[in-house]
Amino acid sequence: MKQATYSSRTADKFVVRLPDGMRERIADVARNHHRSMNSEIIARLEQSMLQEGSLGDDVELRLDSPELSLHERELLQRFRQLSRRQQNALVSLIAHDAEMAAEEDA
Repeated sequence: MKQATYSSRTADKFVVRLPDGMRERIADVARNHHRSMNSEIIARLEQSMLQEGSLGDDVELRLDSPELSLHERELLQRFRQLSRRQQNALVSLIAHDAEMAAEEDA
């Protein structure tokens, strides 16, 4: 089966209305993670959906995404080698650490 190639021209687009101040908060977090705002939003959506167990197998198609750095691709490949239970535990731990860091910054 041939893998789909992701590009900004072929990607689905969706307009989102953000509450006041959220755009700036997303921009700050994205900058801290050395990502674009788009990449930050996608990463957080995927994280949330993974935690809920509702992320489908189509994530496999995005490994070749030009928005992923070499380091991010390596991490993603290693993450996929974990069992679903290990993936969920890791995502929960990361989410908890992110919440704690956000509380410290506030």
